[in-house]
Amino acid sequence: MANDLHTVFDETLYPYINKGLDGVVAFSTTKSSIDGQNGELIYTGYNIDVLAEKSTFEEVCFLLWNDRLPTQNELDDLTHKFQARRDIPKVVLDYLHSVDKESKPMSVLRTATSMLSETDIHLPDDSYYEKAINITAKLPTIIAAFSRLRSGKEIVQPKITGSTAFNFLYMLNGEEPGIQAEKTLDLCLILHAEHGMNASTFTCRTVGGTLSDLYSAITAAIGTLKGPLHGGANTAVMQMLMELEEQGKDANAVAFTKDKLAKKEKIMGFGHRVYKTFDPRARHLQKMAQSLSEETGHEELYRWSMDMLNTMKSEKNIDPNVDFFSATVYFSMGIQPDLYTCIFTMSRIAGWAGHYMEQMEHNRLVRPRALYVGEKNMDYAPIEER
Repeated sequence: MANDLHTVFDETLYPYINKGLDGVVAFSTTKSSIDGQNGELIYTGYNIDVLAEKSTFEEVCFLLWNDRLPTQNELDDLTHKFQARRDIPKVVLDYLHSVDKESKPMSVLRTATSMLSETDIHLPDDSYYEKAINITAKLPTIIAAFSRLRSGKEIVQPKITGSTAFNFLYMLNGEEPGIQAEKTLDLCLILHAEHGMNASTFTCRTVGGTLSDLYSAITAAIGTLKGPLHGGANTAVMQMLMELEEQGKDANAVAFTKDKLAKKEKIMGFGHRVYKTFDPRARHLQKMAQSLSEETGHEELYRWSMDMLNTMKSEKNIDPNVDFFSATVYFSMGIQPDLYTCIFTMSRIAGWAGHYMEQMEHNRLVRPRALYVGEKNMDYAPIEER
């Protein structure tokens, strides 16, 4: 049987296949707009540069779930609900204690998120907003708890005060973070909160389109984000930088990059399916990476990153994406590389939930077609004759 589609069908008689759904518009949305040519990202009307400078993650959650910025009373109400719902149920705690401590954090988070659905059985099926709050409040607790348990440390109970960023760092490290650390993580959460019809968001809306519950949609989205070609790229970037670290602080990142290119190895953190220029989120992360690496004594990470950036630009004319500098930012904050995608998840829950709610407003089952290219009406041979 031929695998070459061109030998099986006449392209003039069949629809064109957009590999990876390139250019296919499946939904309309008010959640975000991406101008890949000019490097512009909009969340529900607001430029990401404005939100990065003036907003908070909690405010961005409200924006993506309500299509407008909150009043002070509305923001206070949402913040208090986040703070009050951070505890995770016993069934999830028992799971975190019992799971193999060598398990991948994203696998653990995916399963634990699915288990959370049993805690909301008292809520009506259409309580999307309240369920979104519950998931957003509890995911940081799950991530921090597993991180500590696998290191042989006691779980730090969440506070009922402070921002999502503050509380996560407190639970993760066992001490209250400084203002700068909280501000840095909050900015990271804002920058990762939403990004159009990417693979995980498409998955979330597809699951929602079946009228399955929000927990199922978010769990499926987490499974999608887990892939190294999607959310796992920033972990791969850090692993690449750690390869350089093994060569010492004087390692030559230019030669390292050119060698990988010569071997046709993928340089993670560069290029984007949408952006044809510098990812606007990466610019904010670049500034943070520089300041944090200097503050924490990891100047070489930023130097290597810039050498790689310049080499990729001169050799391939490719710009970095959001994952490239986020690796240095998280590492400088003392966060383990295999937790990077989990933090991405903490943030992207805002966008996923917003898209789920939007899908429910004008739902239609997602049902694309597939072009069959196999044989037809073959003779059935008895098993003894095969």
